Amino acid sequence: MADEMIDILNDKGIPTGEARLKSEAHRLGLYHASVHIWIYTKEGKILLQKRSYNKDTYPNLWDVSVAGHIEAGESPENSAIREIKEEIGIYISNNNLEYIGIYLAEKKPKPNLYDNEFHHIYLLALHLPIHKFTLQSEEVAQVDYIDINIFKDKIMSSKESLNYVPHDPAYFELVLDEISNRL
Repeated sequence: MADEMIDILNDKGIPTGEARLKSEAHRLGLYHASVHIWIYTKEGKILLQKRSYNKDTYPNLWDVSVAGHIEAGESPENSAIREIKEEIGIYISNNNLEYIGIYLAEKKPKPNLYDNEFHHIYLLALHLPIHKFTLQSEEVAQVDYIDINIFKDKIMSSKESLNYVPHDPAYFELVLDEISNRL
């Protein structure tokens, strides 16, 4: 949860040539990049992480398998590999990652925090038992697999969706369609 340096982007996702602390980018509403890695099994299960209780945004809520900010000067692929190792203790190569696109999310999760991120989204087909993951406790409280159809139902339910980080419906549709197409 370090306050790393990140590259600042314009509202079209183009680097401005400026780098700032992540906290400054969030305070000022500056656009920046992140990676989202959705891990799934060929049996139709998705690995979700429960965010740590001490996270600045959306503590104790279920979210994408692995996510993080792209550090200044870092490629999205290298960031994805680094975040997977840091958050769940798995070593992979970029050959294992499948890039599916970029999604712009503009959110204000709490007062004085603007999270304007271009999510670089990857899929990773992987089937490991839960006990094989080594969790970074300051970031991740728990991981678990959920059937993709049950997950779809839960995020569509007004009551159940409160247990999940609130992503745009179009974001979920993009990701879940891409995973479903690979099953």
